[in-house]
Amino acid sequence: MLKKYKTKGKNPMTLWRKFMVGCLIGMGCQSYCFGQEGQELKLWYDEAARSWVEALPVGNGRLGAMVFGDPYQEVVQLNENTLYAGRPHGNDNPAAKQAQPEVQAMIFDGKYDQAQQRINETFFTGINGMPYQTMGQLKLLFPDKREVKGYRRELDLQKALVTTQYKKGNTHFTTQVLASHPDQVIVMHLTADRPGAMSFIASMDRPGSYQMQAADAGELLMTGVSGDHEGIKGGVEFSARVRVEHSGGTSGKTANGIEVSNANTATLYISMATNYKDFNDITGDPLRLSKNYLDKAIKRGYEEIRKDHEQDYRKYFDRVSLDLGESEAAKDPTDLRVKNFSKRDDPQLVALYFQFGRYLLISSSRPGGQPANLQGIWNDQLNPAWDSKYTVNINTEMNYWPSEITHLSEMNEPLVQMVRELSQAGKKTASDMYGAQGWVMHHNTDIWRITGPVDGAFWGMWPMGGAWLCQHLMDKYAFSGDEHYLRSIYPIIKEASSFFLDFLKTDPQHGWKVVVPSISPENAPSLDHGASVGAGNTMDNQLVFDLFAKTVQAAQLLQIDQPLVGEIQRAMAQLPPMQIGKWGQLQEWMYDWDNPEDRHRHVSHLYGLYPSSQISPYRTPKLFRAAKTSLEARGDESTGWSMGWKVNLWARLLDGDHALKLIKDQLSPSVQKDGTQKGGTYPNLFDAHPPFQIDGNFGCTAGIAEMLLQSHDGAIHLLPALPTAWDKGAVSGLRTRGGFEVEMAWEKKRPKRVIIQSSLGGQCRIRSYFRLEGKGLRPATGQNSNPFYQTPSVKSALVSPKAEMAPLFLDKIYEYDLSTEPGETYELQAR
Repeated sequence: MLKKYKTKGKNPMTLWRKFMVGCLIGMGCQSYCFGQEGQELKLWYDEAARSWVEALPVGNGRLGAMVFGDPYQEVVQLNENTLYAGRPHGNDNPAAKQAQPEVQAMIFDGKYDQAQQRINETFFTGINGMPYQTMGQLKLLFPDKREVKGYRRELDLQKALVTTQYKKGNTHFTTQVLASHPDQVIVMHLTADRPGAMSFIASMDRPGSYQMQAADAGELLMTGVSGDHEGIKGGVEFSARVRVEHSGGTSGKTANGIEVSNANTATLYISMATNYKDFNDITGDPLRLSKNYLDKAIKRGYEEIRKDHEQDYRKYFDRVSLDLGESEAAKDPTDLRVKNFSKRDDPQLVALYFQFGRYLLISSSRPGGQPANLQGIWNDQLNPAWDSKYTVNINTEMNYWPSEITHLSEMNEPLVQMVRELSQAGKKTASDMYGAQGWVMHHNTDIWRITGPVDGAFWGMWPMGGAWLCQHLMDKYAFSGDEHYLRSIYPIIKEASSFFLDFLKTDPQHGWKVVVPSISPENAPSLDHGASVGAGNTMDNQLVFDLFAKTVQAAQLLQIDQPLVGEIQRAMAQLPPMQIGKWGQLQEWMYDWDNPEDRHRHVSHLYGLYPSSQISPYRTPKLFRAAKTSLEARGDESTGWSMGWKVNLWARLLDGDHALKLIKDQLSPSVQKDGTQKGGTYPNLFDAHPPFQIDGNFGCTAGIAEMLLQSHDGAIHLLPALPTAWDKGAVSGLRTRGGFEVEMAWEKKRPKRVIIQSSLGGQCRIRSYFRLEGKGLRPATGQNSNPFYQTPSVKSALVSPKAEMAPLFLDKIYEYDLSTEPGETYELQAR
């Protein structure tokens, strides 16, 4: 029976969690509960890290550290998320405005090579963005060289705490490291179980230039300025302080640092700051800021800091639990589990990896700070791969795919703020380079919010970054229903649409409105011309369609800008339809150029399947089948982030077994026996492109959630892509569009119990492979009346006469409607 429970307070589901955790779930599901307390959410190892991708990350959104856990010379590599090379600048090339008509004519005439050469000459400035740079590292040299026994280091995901333990002789040593958001410091706490056993020398350095300055007794102070890059002089001043407090023993300064001798315990407080205030202002005082953080933290002491840190962190992390079962493999060190994952049953490693992704997002993206970049906040170099900045033709967006569905909406706020800033900078780019209204950005940006193209035409002639980022603004609204927030972001999406109203050109062959010049990100058709630039690429059409549709939706919800709505709707009617090519594939380009042997890591034309909702098994079955054909042709193994994207795509294709196969590919060792690397996972569970890119972690986390719950296609789909291996389990705290929160337990793939909380009220349409029952549950009829579940009206596909469409087989579904009220909780179950 379906029951309705009256609850009080901000989160009515808390009452249910308290009841469910640790108790048995009936209906034949006795081995599962809605909690995780029985599962150890820890990454652990029986030896110290030998390389950076074996070290363990901590972070508070602004500060990050990688902890190596070396008993003889501990290394803690440090980051502060505003330490970038260069200073405020732009990278627009006004010569593009004059060259644009010529380039467009060349492309429409099929002169792609000439167009690409002309774009390289006139659209780029040679400024490709500034690299994110390491702050440096803290080193602790321990003079006690006795043999180490009983070694263990671990990252506790539930406490956001790295702990290293070992014995030297009869003395047991413990080091704990955390990054506190409330206190804005990183803290190391060292203890020994014998008095007077703690001795070490603490020092700091970094690969770039720096100065060690005199500071208070027991304090290290490292200062400097970020590096020059591509003709832009470094201007980010930084300050890193380490204060050493100890009980017992003595301490004093040495030529290289601070020496602590024969102490009982020691605590090191690490504070970092820069002069960065915003993308146009570097007038801050890092010395004062770093000192203020440090002084306040020391007054509070380690135990108070640790307690408040854990409470602050867990209010986000504990919202979601996932139980896929356990096996003997869970007893092994994490690196060994990754090595053996493809060979044995280890469902808990998937749950651990899922929660590790949520941990990384909380740790690298907090309100008021910078969004997670290509490496989150963790980087040990001055010139990292791809500058570790923001690549917005997939990677930055992928970082935030798990934010809403896995109940971390607040972690989206730094991305929203970056888009606000990009919309300011991008107005100048739109005007100077294209003579257009509104704002535009291309495929890459950095902390200085550059919006012009970078890296050359083959990779960078893609004016769609703003269009994609606007989807995230509207997704945040779709999950929250916050009208105040919608009003605040509406000008951004409106101005992005205004740019494309000006920028779209009529293709003389078809009469379609198309984006030109542009590319299909980082790929090119395998034709003799060898260029990537073209017109009317499928992803561009899909992005403009979504941008226009969501601008119209927002304007109608806010009851404003009706003339603009009409103009956008007329332009939408002239956008190209999606096309199915001669081998049954979803075309990537306007012409039928796709090569079935293409294994490129980007599958940009499948944006319409995920993260968009334009392609559906139930509304657009031909496009759905064609998307599957394209994905099958691309293959499975690829770079790490690409495999993460494919997990989501196979989940949207409702194929849980294939999605799990991609997870197994992702959770395979990147580092091979001969030292070479491939796409996969490093020992510390970081994603390997290679090298490390954090987007693969976030993409796979989102994909695991998408296998369990979807809400993009007119209904909440329960267990839409559950693999055979996950025949029973439980999940709680996942969020859907329209403000619903879902808990489920299942056995033999049947949803034995489902609990839904409604924060906004309204109709809840539920889709299931099994019949459901409950009071008030009725068969679905007509279109879903919930405004958050309106599906896009997509043009019918153009199908090549040569295409042989494979048949589409779908499991039978049952759909139900349930009327809900705000703040109430409902229960239903399979018959």
